[in-house]
Amino acid sequence: MANSAKYSAAQIQVLEGLEPVRKRPGMYIGSTDLRGLHHLVKEVVDNSIDEALAGYAKNIWVILHENNYVSVADDGRGIPVEKHPKVGKSALEVIMTTLHAGGKFGNGGYKVSTGLHGVGVSAVNALSDYVRAHVRRDGKEYFQEYLRGVPKAPVSEIKKDGVVPFESDFKWSAKTGTKITFIADKSIFSEISLEFERLQRQLKQVAYLVAGIYFHLYDERSREERHFYFQSGLAALIKHLNKNKVLIHDDPIIIHKVVDNVDVEVAIQYNDTFTENVESFANVVPTTEGGTHLTGFRIALTRAINDYARKIEALKEKDENLSGEDMKEGLTAVISIKMDSEILQFESQTKEKLGNGEVQPIVNQVVKEGLETFFEENPSDARRIMEKVLLAARARMAARAAKDAVIRKGALEGMTLPGKLADCQEKDPALSELYIVEGDSAGGSAKQGRDRKSQAILPLKGKILNTERARLDKILEFEEIKALIIALGTGIGDTIQYDKVRYHRIILMTDADVDGSHIRTLLLTFIFRYMPDLISRGYVYIAQPPLYKVQKGKEAHYAFSDQERDEHVKKVKGTKVEGTQPTVTTTDDVVLSDGVGEKKIPGIIIQRYKGLGEMNPEQLWETTMNPENRVLKQVTIEDAALADEIFTMLMGDEVPPRKRFIQTHAKQAILDI
Repeated sequence: MANSAKYSAAQIQVLEGLEPVRKRPGMYIGSTDLRGLHHLVKEVVDNSIDEALAGYAKNIWVILHENNYVSVADDGRGIPVEKHPKVGKSALEVIMTTLHAGGKFGNGGYKVSTGLHGVGVSAVNALSDYVRAHVRRDGKEYFQEYLRGVPKAPVSEIKKDGVVPFESDFKWSAKTGTKITFIADKSIFSEISLEFERLQRQLKQVAYLVAGIYFHLYDERSREERHFYFQSGLAALIKHLNKNKVLIHDDPIIIHKVVDNVDVEVAIQYNDTFTENVESFANVVPTTEGGTHLTGFRIALTRAINDYARKIEALKEKDENLSGEDMKEGLTAVISIKMDSEILQFESQTKEKLGNGEVQPIVNQVVKEGLETFFEENPSDARRIMEKVLLAARARMAARAAKDAVIRKGALEGMTLPGKLADCQEKDPALSELYIVEGDSAGGSAKQGRDRKSQAILPLKGKILNTERARLDKILEFEEIKALIIALGTGIGDTIQYDKVRYHRIILMTDADVDGSHIRTLLLTFIFRYMPDLISRGYVYIAQPPLYKVQKGKEAHYAFSDQERDEHVKKVKGTKVEGTQPTVTTTDDVVLSDGVGEKKIPGIIIQRYKGLGEMNPEQLWETTMNPENRVLKQVTIEDAALADEIFTMLMGDEVPPRKRFIQTHAKQAILDI
């Protein structure tokens, strides 16, 4: 291991200034919502991970302080503080205030780095109200403070009796290392309060990928803490991803080899579900859009299984090869590559797709050789995997036959739209909306109240099939799902074409009760499992119908929660109403949540909506469908693995995990009984 003297100011390269970050933050961190806020923490953590990957840090701490401050610390070598030979400023100040300045661009800094583009901590500095960098190095301590990226004073040494401006209960025990404390700029971010659960998932994922490093998360607001350390790395991750699933083979297939300075590590395990869960990483960065490493993996998996199938004569000479689609059913896999950060290429600033062409054949070679070795050494597991893939192939052919039969009738991809669909006049998908409505009654109101130009209505009768445990051939037998597929226009299965979707807003509008929630969950399960790109493209929304109407005379307000209802009641209680008002009773026994406990409020009507069908067309338009004042929640998937786990647990066959979930969250449920 090299000593700290080899990591000096001379290794820090300077490329350009900071100002573009504040002007266009989305270009550098993706967004300025909660996702972007948590990306700030990721950028600082990435610096500490680079120290760990280089072999200098063993611990990384993340601390959520009061008042929305956060600190990230490590026990690495500490950022150099001596003057940079090119610009004449402290290397610490250069790194903190200059884009593309760091030990990741050659000159012997880092070989493997998570922060290829060099945005990192300088972008965090630019987008924060306040930042404080604290460095322990060579037996001394240094600090510098910044306001919106601008240093308050030069880098200074902290004396033993010096006053530290930021107070915390956290005691940083490292003798050497770096600690960055910051608070995001509230003029840039819509929200600056970090979420403990989200950070926990974020750090846990990284802990799997950099085995042997300790991660510590503390929340001084709630006094919660979590600690992560995985010695087995991807093996532990694959077992976590397959939690609550029935396994085809007990132990994951672990493949690890370095070829031409590319470190390839892969974990594979099959389960008995009908969907796949594959995650890929490059230098610990999640590549959610895949890339050349994922392509190499898929080619190798398909070839290795086909070769083995022919070797054991599961496939005869006359049989066609199994397809890549057949390999996906029940597949859980993690592909992680690490390579020199100087030549690592991502296809976007947010690093979601790997672009290095030379990586594909390397991953292909490593995975194919690794699978061939595993199949030879574990013939019983190999046969079970083969049986799973062959079953998937037969199901695929059955599904295609079922789909072709439907197509021949002109019903799935032909010109005939379902009769129950009230389509809109607009032909541009970007300007068109599809409301998927629960029941004919609500569907009738929605059809009458809608904007016919841009809003289409598809009423569904009853609860659709639970598609979590159903193959496509069975799904296509269900008329309500078939009507939805036809209305969307994308097709389904291996011929799905998302660019042909007929609406860019697909809005689930169900009743605000238990049955409505169940129907919404069934719809989301189908979309997540069989049309996931509709979610990733941002096309899926959930309508928010009001729970109450609060009226006094001609003045009416709609409330979407009990708290909002009470606020409206307080406002209208003092309103003068012309003429004589009767003593009005509420349509339900409503107990106000402020503790008053009134069930009759003179002059005020509180109407509780049990379902969308209770609203007349004008009310439904005014409250839930009018773009001027409606509330829509966009469905997103930030953590695909967590989403997969939750859908499996809620909608799958295994009862014990679902029972535990219900018992854990029972107190949070609001039941409308």
